[in-house]
Amino acid sequence: MRIDKYLWCVRYYKTRSIATKACKKGQVKINGAAVKPSREVFPTDKIVLRKDQVIYQLTVNDLPPNRVGAKLVDLYRVDTTPKSAFEAKELLKYSKDYYRKKGSGRPTKKDRRDIDDFYDDEE
Repeated sequence: MRIDKYLWCVRYYKTRSIATKACKKGQVKINGAAVKPSREVFPTDKIVLRKDQVIYQLTVNDLPPNRVGAKLVDLYRVDTTPKSAFEAKELLKYSKDYYRKKGSGRPTKKDRRDIDDFYDDEE
C-alpha cells in the first residue's frame, strides 16, 4: 500500500491529497529516509511524520483494506510519539493566545501598562 494512502487510511490526514502534499514536502519519513507519496509501506516499518508542529512516530502493524474508523486505527499502527511532543504543542498554543496580531491597532490601556511595567522592571 502507498504511504499517502496508508496515512489517510489510519486517519492522520483528512484527505489523500493532503497526505500526498506532506510526502512531497518531506514531512514524512520511513525508516529515517524522506519518501515520495508512491513509496510502498510494509508491516514493521517505522514512520515519522511532522504535522501541526508535532513529530509523530508510529510503527506499522498491518495494512488496512480501506479507510478505517477511529476505534479500529490501533489495530493497524502503534503510536510511539513521546508525550513531550504534545506538551510542547500545548505551550505553543498558550503563547499564541497572549500576543495580539500585528496591525490590530493601538495598544490598549492594559497593554500599555504591561509594557511600562516591563520597562520599569528592567531599570
